[in-house]
This record gives sequence, C-alpha cells and structure tokens, in this order.
Amino acid sequence: MNIGVFLSAADLGEQYTVPAKEFGRLMGEGGHSLVWGGSESGLMKVVADAVQASGGRLIGVSVEFLHDVARKDADEMVIARDLAHRKAELLQRSDAIVVMVGGTGTLDEATEILELKKHGMHRKPVVVLNSAGFYDGLEQQFRRMESEGFLPLPLADLVHFADDGAAALAYLQEQV
Repeated sequence: MNIGVFLSAADLGEQYTVPAKEFGRLMGEGGHSLVWGGSESGLMKVVADAVQASGGRLIGVSVEFLHDVARKDADEMVIARDLAHRKAELLQRSDAIVVMVGGTGTLDEATEILELKKHGMHRKPVVVLNSAGFYDGLEQQFRRMESEGFLPLPLADLVHFADDGAAALAYLQEQV
C-alpha cells in the first residue's frame, strides 16, 4: 500500500520522534511505501529513515521552493510547482492517508483531504495518529462538529483517530 503521510519537517522531541520511528518501521516491515513531502529534515526525515531502513520505498513530493531540502536517495521524487499541486499529487499517489503531528502546513493538508472526502472526491481512509495526545483537541472539535450537525456524514466515515502506529496501520489494512 502507498501510505501518504502528512507531518512536520521540524525537529521535535522524543514524544513525537519515537512514535514516528515506530510507525515508519512498521510501514517498511509491512512492505508499504511512504508517500510524503520529501523533506530531508525533522520528523519527515525520521519517518523516511525508518521506512527505508526496514525495507519500504520512499515516494517524495517536494515543491519548487523547497527542492534544496528534498531527500536525495528517495526511490522517486516529484517536484510540484506549488503547495496546492503538491497536496493533489500526495493524494493521487496514496492509497490511504495518515496525519501525524505538525503545524499549520499539516493542518492545512489534513483539512483539505477531509473536505475532499466529505464531498466524495475520494474514498481513501484517513487516520490521525494522535502521538502523545497531540490531536486530543482536534478530536474533541470533530466530535462537537458531528454532534451539532456540522458533518454531513458520520465522523467514523470521515476520519479515524489512532493512539499509536500499530493501531493506525491495522485500521488502514482493514480499510484498503
């Protein structure tokens, strides 16, 4: 399976790097490919290193203004013209999506993917990997959106929250 992963390119603490390494290792051992932003820095590098070290493939989708930090030894690297094209490429090349910890860029990617799914533009499973409770507030907000009628479909049909990489991968394998 080609698993698209949206996540931070920032250098982060062990509460985020340890789960990222574990998820990358599980992906690689399972024979899956990582489809990601292609960066050779921060958490993006941590996941890519773990996938590659455990036998998985790397499919990067960088963007022109970040091409200088793109991973040189990826199995495949696409350079998109802008961030919108990058998001479209990441979605197109992925069988499933995992959202890991990140900042505004990750949140932008996640909400666009979910909005497209809400409108039936794709049916790919989406998992939020809630490492160290990072997305507890987001999950609470989504539950409120559902309970107050803001979502036209059940939350469980839109996104799944997982506390660890094994649970995230198990959910994806059930869905794909």
